[in-house]
Amino acid sequence: MNAIYVRVTRTRGSAPRDAGTAMRVTATDCTGTIGGGALEYRAIATARRLLAAGQTDHTETIPLGPGLGQCCGGAVSLHYGVDVAQTDEPAFAPHVLAPDHTICPLWIWGAGHVGRAVIKSCPAQAFDITWIDSAPERFPDTTPDHVTQMPTLNMPRLGANAPSDAWHLVFTYSHDIDLALCAALLRRGAAGIGLIGSETKRVRFSKRLRAMGLDPSAITCPIGDKTLGKAPHQIAHGTVNALLNATRTKVSA
Repeated sequence: MNAIYVRVTRTRGSAPRDAGTAMRVTATDCTGTIGGGALEYRAIATARRLLAAGQTDHTETIPLGPGLGQCCGGAVSLHYGVDVAQTDEPAFAPHVLAPDHTICPLWIWGAGHVGRAVIKSCPAQAFDITWIDSAPERFPDTTPDHVTQMPTLNMPRLGANAPSDAWHLVFTYSHDIDLALCAALLRRGAAGIGLIGSETKRVRFSKRLRAMGLDPSAITCPIGDKTLGKAPHQIAHGTVNALLNATRTKVSA
């Protein structure tokens, strides 16, 4: 046994992915995603412990609450096994730029599955992209020429000094970092802020940001097009499409 498949078997309340979603985990890498940042890191660690112990079957239900550093408010049941599970495959045609498109600065916060999918989905030269994460090893080995990787230990501190005319997409591995980033960007000013998450996350973040004396109305959450699905490439496609429309509208206004 050299791989374990982790499958979402049931969800309750708000959850990052639907039942049936799966990922393949080996001792060194992963294919697919069950989403959720901290949820996925925990599942990967569990799968690798099972691999090391030679175990082939395990189930667990994980609350998506403060103990996991998430605020979805739901729960996810997972099954770990050696059965071959289907993972997500991209199914969208590439975006095409409008003839009058103007390049805008875009800061992408988080180099996980969705961050990588957005980079891949963006048309060449659509944006001048700065890609930020807290650890250099989260980035892929190569990126397009118009993407600048910027590892930093303190993303909210960097956000407080970001260009005030930049667009921002926030999807780090931590809801606490997401919240601190949103606060920093609201104080700094931004062309627009997109935040990955559920309606529950939007409501809770809005309440916390208002308690800080900040107006959360500039934040779009959830991002993407929910009719397309919750897979990273589906979120990315809807997000990039909305961003291209927003920048074209704002530039032409």
